[in-house]
Amino acid sequence: MPPPRSLGIDADVAELAAWLRLTNTAGVGAATARKLLAALGSPQAVFASDAQALQALVGERLAAALRSAPVQGGRLLEHAGAWLAAAPDRHWLPLGHPHYPAALLQTPDPPVLLYVQGQLSALAQTRTLAMVGSRNPSPQGAENAHAFAKALGEQGFCIVSGLALGVDGAAHRGALEAGAPTVAVVGTGLDRVYPRQHHELAQRIASHGALVSEYPLGTPPLAPHFPQRNRIIAGLSLGTLVVEAALESGSLITADLAAQYGREVFAIPGSIHSAQSRGCHALIRQGAKLVESVQDVLDELRLQHGAAQPVQGELALGERGAAAQPAARARMGQGVQGRPPVEAEGTLLQALGHDPVGLDALQARCGLPTAELQAQLLELELCGSVRRLPGGLFQRQALG
Repeated sequence: MPPPRSLGIDADVAELAAWLRLTNTAGVGAATARKLLAALGSPQAVFASDAQALQALVGERLAAALRSAPVQGGRLLEHAGAWLAAAPDRHWLPLGHPHYPAALLQTPDPPVLLYVQGQLSALAQTRTLAMVGSRNPSPQGAENAHAFAKALGEQGFCIVSGLALGVDGAAHRGALEAGAPTVAVVGTGLDRVYPRQHHELAQRIASHGALVSEYPLGTPPLAPHFPQRNRIIAGLSLGTLVVEAALESGSLITADLAAQYGREVFAIPGSIHSAQSRGCHALIRQGAKLVESVQDVLDELRLQHGAAQPVQGELALGERGAAAQPAARARMGQGVQGRPPVEAEGTLLQALGHDPVGLDALQARCGLPTAELQAQLLELELCGSVRRLPGGLFQRQALG
């Protein structure tokens, strides 16, 4: 069945077909497509050009590819048409479209074509902050991501992330809890949700923000796509906050791109014993803004962009179970080292993470009854795996 004549915003089948053909011609990447558009004005004009004109722009091989019908052109058009017609919140935004995000146009490699599901107003936000981090964060890292996103959302920020497990998901949920828009940039076609566990979250994001992809419908979750989509996350945002990341994390790619684009880079420090903190520490050594509170982010963005006002009752590390106050860290005692029980090592120590945490927050993480939790903590204290800190806090210790 052919797609309907009207697709998306001020679009028709012929125009969509030309954009799909341009972006899916073998060997024609985004840079080549932009070069052709700059010279000829539109995809339709590209395909109306003769071989000689195309060869002068892109060479004989690519000119021949452009003049050949794409192998899957009909299927791509039919699939896109059916997807767009299925719901009014589905859109396609080529370069030059009035709703194309202005912030992306200021980057060196803007996508030629974006697919969007959700509210186009989310892409027009000027107060935007990317939040990225580990797919397997510590409990503390997940709490920090949620709490910072919620607090920033309450300050009027749109949170941009990648819908991945861990920090990304926590950031999206924090923004939604604040009633703020949030944008998820994904590495698949928008007719797929990856990871599957985030299907419900993706629907909530589409209702209150937007899902964005540069990949054609039907595109599966291929590994090279995720680092590539990070340039869109960084490009949509005034700055990027890395919550928790290992040294080889894709989050560092996003931070590096943000720096290249002249955007702000922020990082939350963590325990020296946690591998998930080393990426953040490396960023801080390279000049990223060290973040201990939401106000640190707001102050920097207000200084650079006039983008925020001071927080009332600001969230800082150490509040809401996020981490201990510096004074508590300075008063840590010594323990006798030994090996913790296997059960506690597999559950309670994992729930503790590496930052100080209160009993209530720890119980919420692990779900143990109070008496059992206190008994296990005592046993871990005696073998030196956990220290009890002032203020009723506990911290996991590195064994030498």
